[in-house]
Amino acid sequence: MKHWFARQRYLIDFTLSALARRKGRNLMLLGVYALVIFILASVIFFGSALRHEAKAVLKNAPEVTVQNIVMGRHAMIPPEWIGKLGRIRGARRIEGRLWGYFYDKAVGANYTVMVPPPSDGAHGLKPGETIIGASVKHLRDKNGLGYLMLLSPANRLFKLKIKQVLPRSSELMSADLVLMSRADFLRFFSLPENAGFTDISMRVRNRNEVTTVVGKIAAALPTARVITRKDILRTYENVFSWREGIVLAMLTAALVAFAIFSFDKASGLSAEERREIGILKAVGWETSDILAMKFWEGGLVSLFAFIFGVAAAYAHVFFFDAGVLAPVLKGWAVLYPQITLAPHVDKLQLATLAFITVIPFTAATLVPIWKAAVTDPDVVMR
Repeated sequence: MKHWFARQRYLIDFTLSALARRKGRNLMLLGVYALVIFILASVIFFGSALRHEAKAVLKNAPEVTVQNIVMGRHAMIPPEWIGKLGRIRGARRIEGRLWGYFYDKAVGANYTVMVPPPSDGAHGLKPGETIIGASVKHLRDKNGLGYLMLLSPANRLFKLKIKQVLPRSSELMSADLVLMSRADFLRFFSLPENAGFTDISMRVRNRNEVTTVVGKIAAALPTARVITRKDILRTYENVFSWREGIVLAMLTAALVAFAIFSFDKASGLSAEERREIGILKAVGWETSDILAMKFWEGGLVSLFAFIFGVAAAYAHVFFFDAGVLAPVLKGWAVLYPQITLAPHVDKLQLATLAFITVIPFTAATLVPIWKAAVTDPDVVMR
């Protein structure tokens, strides 16, 4: 075993010397290879970090959300539904929620207007007060006056004092959020006092019984649509996966260029490389030695390209906020969430990236080498 390791070390030393003799060609090869890996790794890192961020934000979301569907459309929920849901065994902390969407013509942005739930004591609001997301603050209160001026759908002017700005750590979900008191919400949207609720949130005592509780809700309220936390997470997963697919489709040209590049590497050797192999065979090198040396050559180029590409992608996504990919993967809006993603790497996806980039290139280098190595040295050098 010691002899084998020493042999490999000598082969690596010789391989590095051979790479240094063709410095310009190999640096260009390394740069192109690392660029392809950088682009693919950036997409993987960004998508993985967004999924992780969504899971963290939704970690404390209610297990079940109930909506009322009338003629296939989302409708207000009658107040008596709270009592019916309260009789379901396993359900707890049942709260009716009031929220809606509002298009602000002044800036061309959509807001999510919501009444804080009663359980959220930290967000208790009095009439005339509001809590807003960081993006709303940046868009509507640039001068720091501390007031949010909105023209309601009925053309009534609302002047709300900004009590608090939601932290940037939650901006992925709260960038467009405007919180109001119940009285302000009803007046803003011209709703009667007994309007009911937009939806109902529900906690489940035993999370393993969520499916059972959903079945009981469907039996008790035939017109209800039940959305679980897993459904929301799955939706985010699908959206991010779809956007990753769009980006990768846009990068098809780069992938095709890399495939052509690998095929060209496998299609033959330069005259200088053939002459080098012939000389090595003439001085006593065995075919296995030449294959091992070229394997190390392809492996080292692949390894360094992978390390450089992945390191650059990591810095691009987590240190420079993925300026190139962010608009595509996060989505576009007037109220754009400005978030700093926590580093999170999907190890399986990274291993898959290594497999589809490093292995084919390394294997491609062995095909022409084997053809030259089994040929008579005199014929090769000629």
